[in-house]
Amino acid sequence: MRDTVVHPELDELLASMGAGGARVCEIDASEAGAGNISVYAGWDIEVRRRFSNAEEITLPVPAPALAGHTILATGSGRRLRQIQQDPEANVGAVVVDEGGRTGTLYTSPRRLFERLTSEFNSHLAVHQDQVARRGVTFQAVVHAQPMNLTYLSHIPAYRDTAAMNARILRWEPESIVSLSAGVGVLDFMIPGSAELMAANVEGLREFEIVLWSKHGVMARSDVSVTRAVDRIEYAETGARYEYMDLVAGGRADGLTLHEIASVAEEFGIASRWVR
Repeated sequence: MRDTVVHPELDELLASMGAGGARVCEIDASEAGAGNISVYAGWDIEVRRRFSNAEEITLPVPAPALAGHTILATGSGRRLRQIQQDPEANVGAVVVDEGGRTGTLYTSPRRLFERLTSEFNSHLAVHQDQVARRGVTFQAVVHAQPMNLTYLSHIPAYRDTAAMNARILRWEPESIVSLSAGVGVLDFMIPGSAELMAANVEGLREFEIVLWSKHGVMARSDVSVTRAVDRIEYAETGARYEYMDLVAGGRADGLTLHEIASVAEEFGIASRWVR
């Protein structure tokens, strides 16, 4: 007998966005309306019972690989902490048309936003790229603005992928396990710009979390919204230790490369950051 894949329903996806948004706020990575979340579902979802209003929209970038499927995304200016209490007011659902240039945006009559997040181009482009390249049927993408990671990216010496990973992966044994691919560091680019969108897509091919210098981070996961948020939380915790050490005058050793390599070997982790 062939196993049947059971996909999450709309209610479950919205609940996961709410839980993820709440956690981003709990770790002080989303002040006011900062941060945004999207989920790609590559199976049929009935959205009209909760999002009854429909309008045709032109997508910010072509997304032919997503045709016929749904993207849930937060609205521009909405607070991530409010998704959990009222997802209909804060989230829209886009069903992509054939050809991937247009779609139908479904929203609730209680909608509290004029348009989807200003970073929707980056979310959409990442979903398109990952589905086209890897054939994923689910993906969560989270943008947040964690203070310590963002602060470190204001320091020139940390604005480099190798340097950043060497500093933030050395504070907890779990870091090399949970962030085995590390964090990709991008230069500063205008938020919402085509330049940032393109660099972000390329970065998330190689990494599962990228740091937008002087701005924030974007993380993706094929498993859940929570897993994407976990990556942000681990990276931010490493950055917090690093900031604490800077303030203390660089007194701490951190884990040595040998110790990190020993942890990786014990857990069967292959990582470029272990040598």
